[in-house]
Amino acid sequence: MNNIDNFININNYTPIITVIIPVFNGEKTIKETINSILQQTFTQFELIVINADSTDSTLNIIYQIKDSRIKVFSYPKANVAVNRNRGFHHSYGEFITFIDADDIWTSNKLEAQYKALVEYPEAAVAYSWTNCIDETGKFLRKCSYVQWTGDVYHKLLLDDFIGSGSNVMIRRNAFIAVGGFNESLSNAQDTDLWLRLAASYHFVSIPESQILYRVSAQSMSSDILGLEKSNLQVIAQAFNHKKAETLQHLKKYSIANLYKYLSYKVLDVPPGQQKTLQAVRVIATAIKSDPSLALKPIAFKAFLKLILMTLLPPKWARKLFAKFPRISNTSTFLGYEKNS
Repeated sequence: MNNIDNFININNYTPIITVIIPVFNGEKTIKETINSILQQTFTQFELIVINADSTDSTLNIIYQIKDSRIKVFSYPKANVAVNRNRGFHHSYGEFITFIDADDIWTSNKLEAQYKALVEYPEAAVAYSWTNCIDETGKFLRKCSYVQWTGDVYHKLLLDDFIGSGSNVMIRRNAFIAVGGFNESLSNAQDTDLWLRLAASYHFVSIPESQILYRVSAQSMSSDILGLEKSNLQVIAQAFNHKKAETLQHLKKYSIANLYKYLSYKVLDVPPGQQKTLQAVRVIATAIKSDPSLALKPIAFKAFLKLILMTLLPPKWARKLFAKFPRISNTSTFLGYEKNS
């Protein structure tokens, strides 16, 4: 864990909100992402772009966008936690928010979250609803649509309902107090930070879809082993916290939820790209963690999909799944996650 220090703005313009974008080779999406920020109805913000040693045209694209609120800083390549903390070190806003270089916000995201935090001074974190989109921007599915406000620690122990690192707005003093992002984690840095914030502060929800989270084969969420290792570490740390002393009965559900999510992820790949043995282990662990899954149709569907992807030529499997989409849709795993 690194230390986060406060900074004093010596410039004339003092932004209320700081938006931080870490980017590495984001030429395909960075312009759309930045435009979604510049089109916000709340305008008193600064945009900090942390370029992590990009080798494509990312910087050229950014420099073509003329807006005095944009500040670009280049660093050697590092993980997203390091780059988000780097961005914070250059920030001046009283409120901090992050967006990945391929995600998009609706135009009222900043205004709605800022207003929620002003109206609920006990809260240090505001979050909205998230929708998943594919690489072309096509809607894929809803993420968790919940309206939990106040002390949400027990909810986060069960499941990271925030949806993505492009979601929350955080009070500056709270971000400093918890030490920022844990730079030692290769995955699940977001979940870890939300839990540490929830241990000490209240959250407030905005019941509106304002974040479009882009899912791609290259995203961190496709690293199943990394997700598994980091999330298990975060779960262990969270349940060791003093605030979780009376919540130990939730740990088995938290682990079961993780493996249900991983089961969905390990099967949410194009035919021919599946890792069969890894998928079998993850699905079996999900069933072991929640034996009731063995009696659910999703278990049969999961193994059927895996068998078809393994035995059939990828082209045949793709045609079969296109003709019978219910066979390939294993998002039901997410519906079996316990969240209360």
